[in-house]
Amino acid sequence: MPLSPLAPAAFPDLPVIDGVTFAAAQAGVKYKNRTDVMLAVLAPGSTVAGVFTRSATRSAPVLDCQAKLGPDTGPAAILVNSGNSNAFTGKAGLESVAAITQAVAAATGIDAARVFTASTGVIGEPLPHDRIVAKINDLKAAQSATAMTDAARAIMTTDTFPKGSTQTVMIDGKPVQIAGIAKGSGMIAPDMATMLVYIFTDARIAYQPLQDMLGRLTDKTFNNITVDSDTSTSDSLMLAATGTSDVDVTGNASFEDALHTVMLDLAHQVVRDGEGATKFVTIAVTGAATDADARLVAMATANSPLVKTAIAGEDPNWGRIVMAVGKSGAAADRDKLTIKLGDMVLAENGWRAPSYSEEAAAAHMKGQNIDINVDLGLGHGAATVWTCDLTHEYITINADYRS
Repeated sequence: MPLSPLAPAAFPDLPVIDGVTFAAAQAGVKYKNRTDVMLAVLAPGSTVAGVFTRSATRSAPVLDCQAKLGPDTGPAAILVNSGNSNAFTGKAGLESVAAITQAVAAATGIDAARVFTASTGVIGEPLPHDRIVAKINDLKAAQSATAMTDAARAIMTTDTFPKGSTQTVMIDGKPVQIAGIAKGSGMIAPDMATMLVYIFTDARIAYQPLQDMLGRLTDKTFNNITVDSDTSTSDSLMLAATGTSDVDVTGNASFEDALHTVMLDLAHQVVRDGEGATKFVTIAVTGAATDADARLVAMATANSPLVKTAIAGEDPNWGRIVMAVGKSGAAADRDKLTIKLGDMVLAENGWRAPSYSEEAAAAHMKGQNIDINVDLGLGHGAATVWTCDLTHEYITINADYRS
């Protein structure tokens, strides 16, 4: 598929994270001659946290990972395949997870209870796990501290570019590294998205504070993006801290800010690679009665097909935003509502703004970055979400996805 017009200029130069190595291979899970499996190996002393989809039909790998998370700090491994999600595959799905985790354990000497897996791709098809198992010894032999970029490419499905982000933060005079990779393009909605995200740091922190931090930051980042309002069966976000820097970041605000920056960057990249996307859209809602109401309005606007197609057509049809506010379920008052496109006031005081210019609004819509601001005039609640437009290409990609 052609590169998204919203793609970053280049993949970032990811640093080596001491205590973790990577390798990628071609297993032929769905396609031939395509890198589709990656293995990351974490050193002893690593803590691993995770956040996963809340789908009632979540995949076998998600269920297995959720059961394994905990305070253990032994060595760990993460194996991810693309091409098949191993979701809605019944007992066979659990057997596939067991076969893969046991093979990784045998090849690496890592306890199977510390082997985490993820699968992404088509739902409802048996995972040909034997093809993955056949590559595990090769993956073990090829481990390299500099192969995170290869891992980022291996987990892609309909993505048009690999996604990576990094930050370095100085704590007590020592550098602490954070680097992450992600995949995601369609079936993207909160809790979390058709999204796999793996973030690594050499910081030292115990499991529970790491898990708590990840949960807080997920609610500010990945749970505030949407491409098409559809929540996946396979969403997995894992954060591993190897502790090799010997810098304890428990309760450290600078570290949390840096991690937030990495997570938000990756979340935005997922939206920028939304299937068929040509516009990156920020929807900021203020003045709501509560933060929860602000989020209702923001997500109703972001998920509205009418709003998203108007953006795709570069039509400043602000009446569709009015519609989205009204249907959201949040408290709203027509005469207190203000809608802006960028810095331009479109509607206020229950009517089209006297200063409204169709030409100026249309000009803003031609840009790649669209800013919609809604103030409800009722209180101090606020929320910001990020989405993209809905184009003919989205339909083309998903109509032909399995064929």
